[in-house]
Amino acid sequence: MANPSDEFRVVSPGIGHEGRLPRKYTEEGQGAKKNISPPIEWYNVPPGTKTLALVVQDIDAPDPSGPIEPWTCWVVVNIPPTLKRLPEGFSGKEEEVGGDYAGIKEGLNDHKVPGWRGPKVPSPGHRFEFKLYALDDEMHLGNKVTKEKLLDAIGGHVVGEAVLMAKF
Repeated sequence: MANPSDEFRVVSPGIGHEGRLPRKYTEEGQGAKKNISPPIEWYNVPPGTKTLALVVQDIDAPDPSGPIEPWTCWVVVNIPPTLKRLPEGFSGKEEEVGGDYAGIKEGLNDHKVPGWRGPKVPSPGHRFEFKLYALDDEMHLGNKVTKEKLLDAIGGHVVGEAVLMAKF
């Protein structure tokens, strides 16, 4: 039986032990302390991983015209598996941070802008899914990366998935 500490996993030191997403990571933060991308860390990347991709969604977002439809907050592709984290406030600063971070690409969220866009929910209790994909090949998705393009492209390339849930 596998040791749980050996499992591919994703965590965030910025999200409380009860899984609550702090206000500074949302649209409801104050001044400069709002819409900051949370820190993300991962452990035990599966063998054969060439790149990582992250999709963050509000999985309880209501569609005004219908049923619940996940709302994309962040899409990040081509994360080198040699990295162990995305630091707090990373979104929009790939070039500034440089080094191994320079090749990372942020996709469009459902606000149609690249990078992290924290939630502003009409009612409390929404669940946010941080899903990290370990992939056996880099994704070449063009200039406008979207969750849909990523999910279409990764078919047959996923060597592992790790999920972190948070609430707001």
